[in-house]
Amino acid sequence: MKKSSGPACCQPVLGARLSRSAAEQLAGTFKAVADPARLRLLNFLASQPSAETCVCYLTEPLGLSQPTVSHHLKVLFEAGLLERERRGTWIWYRIVPARLAELRDALAMPARRKADSGAARRPVGSRARSQPRRAQLS
Repeated sequence: MKKSSGPACCQPVLGARLSRSAAEQLAGTFKAVADPARLRLLNFLASQPSAETCVCYLTEPLGLSQPTVSHHLKVLFEAGLLERERRGTWIWYRIVPARLAELRDALAMPARRKADSGAARRPVGSRARSQPRRAQLS
């Protein structure tokens, strides 16, 4: 059988951006975020004006016990997504923006990375239309 000398069917695959060790580290961080309770904790913290809060304020809005919330915060802290600071008898947690940016950038498409350098993002759960809206018949 002869090989065709026509154009290739698709563009060549580019080399991997992430090293194996970087991918393993990011996978561990994504694993920490993959839990629904931890994702809600990050979302709650991100929605606070200072992007920080005391552990004592997290149990009621999340409907979880204090030990459970503390466990999830510990996992997020160990993944490098949160910083913590003791203030009296309470621990205050705040998001590490650079670490969240690493997760976002690991999955961003090349053209999107350039465009996102200051552009507003679409809210989570919204989708771009793949086809224009058709006029409705009356």
